Amino acid sequence: MYDLNLQEAYCPAQADTVMLERTIGDVLREKAAAIPDAKALRELLPDGTIGREWTYAELLNDAERAGKALASRHPAGTRIAIMAGNCPEWVLVQLGAALAGLTIVTVNPAFIAREVRYVLEQSGSDAVYYQTAVRGTPLRPVVDEAAAGLDASSFVIDITDHGELFAGEQDGELRETKPHDIAMIQYTSGTTGFPKGVLLHHHGLVQSNWDVYARWGLSEGKTVLAPFPLFHTAGSAVCVLGCLAHGATLLLVSVFDPVPVVQAIAREKPEIIGGVSTMIFALIEAAKATGADVKGIEQIVSGGAMVPPELNRAAQEVFGVPILIVYGQTETSPAITAAWPDDSGEELTDTIGQPCSHMEVAIKSPSDGSICAVDKQGEICMRGFNMMVGYNDNPQATAETIDADGWLHTGDLGSMSARGYVKITGRVKEMIIRGGENLFPAEIEAVMIQHPAIAEVAVAGVPDEKWGEIVACFMRLADGAERPDDMELRSFVREHLSPQKTPAHWMWMEEFPLTGSGKIQKFQLAESFAKGELG
Repeated sequence: MYDLNLQEAYCPAQADTVMLERTIGDVLREKAAAIPDAKALRELLPDGTIGREWTYAELLNDAERAGKALASRHPAGTRIAIMAGNCPEWVLVQLGAALAGLTIVTVNPAFIAREVRYVLEQSGSDAVYYQTAVRGTPLRPVVDEAAAGLDASSFVIDITDHGELFAGEQDGELRETKPHDIAMIQYTSGTTGFPKGVLLHHHGLVQSNWDVYARWGLSEGKTVLAPFPLFHTAGSAVCVLGCLAHGATLLLVSVFDPVPVVQAIAREKPEIIGGVSTMIFALIEAAKATGADVKGIEQIVSGGAMVPPELNRAAQEVFGVPILIVYGQTETSPAITAAWPDDSGEELTDTIGQPCSHMEVAIKSPSDGSICAVDKQGEICMRGFNMMVGYNDNPQATAETIDADGWLHTGDLGSMSARGYVKITGRVKEMIIRGGENLFPAEIEAVMIQHPAIAEVAVAGVPDEKWGEIVACFMRLADGAERPDDMELRSFVREHLSPQKTPAHWMWMEEFPLTGSGKIQKFQLAESFAKGELG
């Protein structure tokens, strides 16, 4: 840990790791040359057995094949969308695109056609690389509907068909890329509630994820099993690029089913496992139910939502080690703070750790931007090499997030101790974090207000023991309308949005609590719900 004695809530950049400006291709080639026969990627099948495997030499070879095939189809700088689950081909397209000078656009495979089309249009994607099916749901019909009439319809490639994926490799040439070229566009929330495309460069993605795993003791020959989805930065950046940068092995979980995953942990003995708190809770329950011996893990890491102290205690009982929290945002590649393996007490259970390497972190007053006193609440802000270039085609949102002095405003409220440990105390944003996934109230509200029986609507996150937060929808009945039941409301929203965005609670209101300017006070709705005052 850093030995700090801060006089204000500002932690200067800590140069505890080596800063190297590298591309994804640089790192892949470096590791393939240094440890060609070491395992780079192993596929964990849904039943918990091992599928295909790649050494670093084999991974470079197949990534170069994919890169040449991609280069034969797409000019340098082209944006290509990936819509797939956690399959090795996702990784091959990601690495191949980096070698071909292309930018990948990640798409949640649970999205319905309308949501996919928004991403394709906003990003300007010229192709869609998709998996045949995810969890039994065919993706091609969704892709065809979403891409109809768009440039992306020109190339719709099934990545599980290797003849199709590698077609043209003999005609393409790999391209030189630079550390600050855009490697990835990930979609996240904003003040409007509609997703914004975050532009992330090679250097930020590689260095940030090398740094965070260095803190956790990852090194060559060790294995990471962390079933984060690849469409999220936790999967494609932290897991794929973090393992790659250290020459470690990524045990890629194709489908998260707790019992087979726990059995694989007991058999394969990965040094580091991870997941959002709901995943870790499920793994603990599966280990208890099956009696699997999962002791011997060196680290458990979790991000996306705070980890309750009781879950940390359960993890220590079952796995023998506590959970180390990492906090970040897509906009920061993604880590901002992280726990250390030797943290203990309140700093382990009640904070989100100390700032990661090579970045400044401060708690700033939301009213005037001044740095707060130690242990005083303000907005968590950061400035560093791993910041996004900006939001795609959205200069206004970029300017609202990164101020004139280069500070990125997270929208999260928190405090910082004199030792540099940060606590989250609330959110400036209204974003809901359900099991580590960001949900945007305005997007759900825009759908619900279309229901003829609803005159006014507000969506807010409410506490939940399993998910951290779940979606609650507060509604006022339109004059003369008959109140629909919960089943009808669920069916209505599912026609427009994917399952995880569907409200879990439906609350009818006679009137809403309002601010002086007439805006609905969502925090009051959430507080009243939590107290059982609404029903």
